[in-house]
Amino acid sequence: MEAILDIIRRFRPADGEVLRIDGAAAEPFAAVDPRKLRIEAVAGASARIVVLHTAADMSVVEVELGEEAQLELTELFTAEAFAEVSVKQAARSRCRLTTVQLSSANASYRIDLDGADAENELGGVFLAAGEEHCVLKLHTVHNVADCRSDSYVKGVAGGQAVGEFCGMVYVAPDAQRTDARQQSRNILLSRTARITTQPQLEIYADDVKCSHGATVGQMDAEAILYMRQRGLSEAQARRLQIEGFVGDVVTRCGIEPLCGAILERAAAKIETL
Repeated sequence: MEAILDIIRRFRPADGEVLRIDGAAAEPFAAVDPRKLRIEAVAGASARIVVLHTAADMSVVEVELGEEAQLELTELFTAEAFAEVSVKQAARSRCRLTTVQLSSANASYRIDLDGADAENELGGVFLAAGEEHCVLKLHTVHNVADCRSDSYVKGVAGGQAVGEFCGMVYVAPDAQRTDARQQSRNILLSRTARITTQPQLEIYADDVKCSHGATVGQMDAEAILYMRQRGLSEAQARRLQIEGFVGDVVTRCGIEPLCGAILERAAAKIETL
């Protein structure tokens, strides 16, 4: 945790309730335990923002992207926070969200694609151990034509932990040529752990490319056996497999020092699963 905090302290603090981005911000912004935060990126602006939850509290984050604005938002949970994030995107805007739950947490995301050629990408990970309960809800709304969304959520649960993913992609009647993808992949590490996943599509346009899928399974026994035959212990083999499973999502955050620190913290959490 200290490594993550040390990195975040180097970023520009987002201490107020409103963060307005007028141009290309080279240095990332950081908000720690925000109760309420509104992020406004004007047309053509770009920024990277980290939101860290270290306390059991409520949080509301509102994001509004102007035309051709670009935003990378990384949200990290190390405490049992309840967070609501809403994103509204104008034409040709780009938003990439990375959300990582390393403790019990409840995160809800609402994405509205309101302008043509807007694009949203969300990568999510939750790691639940003991009796933890992780919840990730996602509602992506394609309100106009020619927009794209891609969500990729992975969950790992051990002990008596519970994980939940509920995803909805809504395509409005006039949102022709929508391209929407949604996938949920999950691993159970014990017989008492439980993960429920509900990817859903609600489509009212006829010229679309939409897909969704979900899997819940055990670890790859053959891969573990292969690694053990090459000298690794079972614990080492399990850790490597889970690191590879969640690593491709964690490393999407776009801030290299922070990605490494989050992956290290996730690897430590894996030891407890």
